[in-house]
Amino acid sequence: MTGFVLAYGDDRISYEVSYADTRKSRVAIHVNPDGSVAVDAPHGFSDDSIKLAVQKRARWVVSHVSKARERYAHVRSREYVSGEQMLYLGRRYMLKVIPTDGTPAPARMRGNRLEVQTAKGTEDDIRGRLRAWYRVRGRDYLSRRINAFAKSLPWMDAPPPFRLLEMSRQWGSCSPSGEIIINPHLIKAPRSCIDYVLIHELAHLKHHDHGPAFWKLIDAHAGDWRKAKHHLDGLVELLLSE
Repeated sequence: MTGFVLAYGDDRISYEVSYADTRKSRVAIHVNPDGSVAVDAPHGFSDDSIKLAVQKRARWVVSHVSKARERYAHVRSREYVSGEQMLYLGRRYMLKVIPTDGTPAPARMRGNRLEVQTAKGTEDDIRGRLRAWYRVRGRDYLSRRINAFAKSLPWMDAPPPFRLLEMSRQWGSCSPSGEIIINPHLIKAPRSCIDYVLIHELAHLKHHDHGPAFWKLIDAHAGDWRKAKHHLDGLVELLLSE
């Protein structure tokens, strides 16, 4: 990747450029939910050509970056105390912190509460136990959904390799070897949003780029994916906040 800076009025916005074999004639600009900017360019494009293409869309880039940053501005850091709300599959659960003198049991869901035992009572300890709970729940739920899609999506013969990886800018990815990688924070999102991300990444097993054939496949198998994507983009600051 190569880094550049877009200058527009008083704004200075950094962006990273990746070179893609699938792009032939023009660049694609992406403003991620966290406000970061990524650019995909064809191989052989000069730095000046890329900068000019981004500069032509400077107003659009600045507008979308500003909106993303505004969404993050009001997010409060968690304190990991009883009474805070935690998200799981789009539903809110009340955190209940339970001090213990013995060995803490794993976090568990009980009714509308998410209970976490702690011997240390520190924020780091409670956060760590919650992260472990989310990873276990996420691995199990996402694995079941991927297995179900492997049976229903016509281009799939078997479930692909799958793992969780925290990412700052993506909900998921599909590696060149066909491994599906999912951000564990996604398990906090509504089921429809999760299914959209999974189908999106599984579609890359057939089409590795975001060309017309890829989106035609998404349209055919992901239902009202635009609504799910819009919903997910609006929740990103809540889902990623810790």
